[in-house]
Amino acid sequence: MRLEMFDPAPIGVVLTQGPEHRLAYTNTVYRNTFGDRPLGRPIRRTFPDLEQSGYFDIFDRVFATGKAEVLTAVPIDLSFPDSADTGTRYFTFSISHATISDGRQGVLGVIVEVTDQVTVAKRIRVLSEERRRAMLRYRSLVRAGSEMVWVTDPAGRIIEPSPGWQRVTGQSWEEFRGDGWIDAVHPDERAAVLETWGRALKEGRPLFAQTYRLRLAEGGYRHFAVNAAPVRDEDTVIEWVGTCRDIEQEWQNTRREELLARATAVTADTARLDEMLAALTGVIVPDIADSCTMYLLPQALHRTPGTALTAERVAAVTREGRPGPPPHHAEHLGPGSPLARAADRRRPVHAVFPPGSPPPDLAPPGTEPWLAHDANSVVLLPVVVDGTTAALVVASVNGDRPPLGHPEISLLQTLLERAHTPLSNALEYQRTRQVALALQRSLLTDPPDVPGLDIAVRYRPSTSAAEVGGDWYDSFVLRDGATVLTIGDVAGHDLPAAVTMSQLRNMLRGLALDRQEPTGEILRRLDVSVQTLYQECTATCVLARVERPAPGRFQLHYSVAGHPPPLLVEADGTARFLTGGRSPMLGLAPYPDYGSALEPLPPGSTLLLYTDGLVERREEDLTTGLERLRHHASAAARRPLEAFCDDLLDGLSEVGNDDDVAMVAVRPPASPADDRDRRDGGAHEDHGGPDR
Repeated sequence: MRLEMFDPAPIGVVLTQGPEHRLAYTNTVYRNTFGDRPLGRPIRRTFPDLEQSGYFDIFDRVFATGKAEVLTAVPIDLSFPDSADTGTRYFTFSISHATISDGRQGVLGVIVEVTDQVTVAKRIRVLSEERRRAMLRYRSLVRAGSEMVWVTDPAGRIIEPSPGWQRVTGQSWEEFRGDGWIDAVHPDERAAVLETWGRALKEGRPLFAQTYRLRLAEGGYRHFAVNAAPVRDEDTVIEWVGTCRDIEQEWQNTRREELLARATAVTADTARLDEMLAALTGVIVPDIADSCTMYLLPQALHRTPGTALTAERVAAVTREGRPGPPPHHAEHLGPGSPLARAADRRRPVHAVFPPGSPPPDLAPPGTEPWLAHDANSVVLLPVVVDGTTAALVVASVNGDRPPLGHPEISLLQTLLERAHTPLSNALEYQRTRQVALALQRSLLTDPPDVPGLDIAVRYRPSTSAAEVGGDWYDSFVLRDGATVLTIGDVAGHDLPAAVTMSQLRNMLRGLALDRQEPTGEILRRLDVSVQTLYQECTATCVLARVERPAPGRFQLHYSVAGHPPPLLVEADGTARFLTGGRSPMLGLAPYPDYGSALEPLPPGSTLLLYTDGLVERREEDLTTGLERLRHHASAAARRPLEAFCDDLLDGLSEVGNDDDVAMVAVRPPASPADDRDRRDGGAHEDHGGPDR
């Protein structure tokens, strides 16, 4: 064998001879790989740094048996001269028996390094194992995780089953695959979801995120946070992987905070109760309900439970596209009606039912329909203030929208807490008003029956003010036969003003009865008493005496303390204000001095005393109001006295008037004959005379 032939070979070649395997030849590749080992030495001594000593046993077997052996991709650990790195490299060995040219026996080894191939294969095996484990983990997550995991193709079509999706939505694989998943999205949100998902697919966004509602297997919808990311092979999207996470509770909490913030914003600068309730209704619809109506209960303080109920509707809102409430504002409800039951029990009435099929006790036959035809749930919520049901709220949901439940009831109650203070004030106002009106009515008595005179009185309380007034009137006959007429107004609009009014009215009556003196002197003594006993009180007043100096003649002694002037309307309609006897209001001047004036009362004329509520208007000069009164009174001059008073009230009282109105009117007979008839007891009553 000529060994030189192996020198240019691209593989390593080594030859040993004899049973000691003395190194006889190595080619260039071998020497470059394992080093220039000295020839003639046994191989075990030549490679003292070879850790795998068992390889020398192979040389022994091949030499002894003559059978070749092959070792594939075996590791060799030694110091390699062709590399600075130490460690393991891999080689394939072919070891066979060889006869040298001189007849000596030996072993020939052919060596090929396969380190790169082994490293690549090993890396492939590691990656394959990692991928296998990742797939196992992914499948375990899909099966056991609380999130729904799904996979689509590049066009967004579902390509793999999702046990989580099927468990939550109830969709089978056939229903879910492809574009079937969209059927589980809430109908109101499908268009928006498809639009944003399509844009993400087209643009290849690194992340798709959206929140929308999915239909549940057991019915109803819940909010899910949906996230998806593209899987890329270099620049090509090969699929999308996404998850759906149930965030209903998080969404409810966020919505709750947002609604409470909105309610705070819309009611921050609102003081009137009706405006506040209307603003809250606008927050409730459509976020919580499709319809919401709010009622105030004007009879709340004195209504007996189990009786009929009058509810005043102050706010009503329906979702856009839905019919609004009926036009009337007051509803009279029987004792068995749902609203009356809610008010009596002072706890919510809650019902959930198939759309359009409310239970009989919620909508008894023959009652006016108050729920939408496709309503599926309703809450009748009493608003209880200091143990009294002050208001009622009716909220309902329609169609396939999720019915109202306990979270919505709790949220409604929290929202309505913002109205607690104004509702409490409204109840307190009702209590105060009832007491004050009772006090006023106890004092505003019928006028006396005076022969020869018609006397009419009127009192109309404020229709819109949140307080009560201090207006009063009085009329009585003195021992000398004169008829006293008085009218006044105590400053203030509350219960203390009404109490002071009653005390001043009684005090004035006592002073007028005490002695016979001019009206101005009586008012002076009254003012001294007021400034002594009621130092913070001011009031206006007219005090008048109607006297009969001769048969068929009447005259008026009067004094005016800061009050609107009396109006005298003659039988022909000529009307003028009496401007004499004017003095400052009571409680104002430290040393009061009041004058008096005398005015004849022509036959058939009408004298009118009134309070400022009849003539005053906001943002209007008082002169305008007085001229309006004079014009109306002139037109009604020929009307019977009672009708005359009613005409003035109806023609001059403003809708939503925020002040009380009191009136006293007196009319002498149109002729002396009429006066005689009246003083004689009405002997000629059948022949005419003003109606009373």
